[in-house]
Amino acid sequence: MFAWIMENIATIIISTVLLIAVAAIIVRMVRNKKKGKSSCGCGCAGCAMNGSCHPQK
Repeated sequence: MFAWIMENIATIIISTVLLIAVAAIIVRMVRNKKKGKSSCGCGCAGCAMNGSCHPQK
């Protein structure tokens, strides 16, 4: 088992780093969504989908 880990240590490290990066991106997207921030970075006034993203209450 230890020999297999040592043979594949580079793949394990790269996979772990990528997994952490993807998880951080998802967490940031969820937090921004909860805060009501747009994912595109621009305002909703000119967006064609503004009625479906943020329905009026």
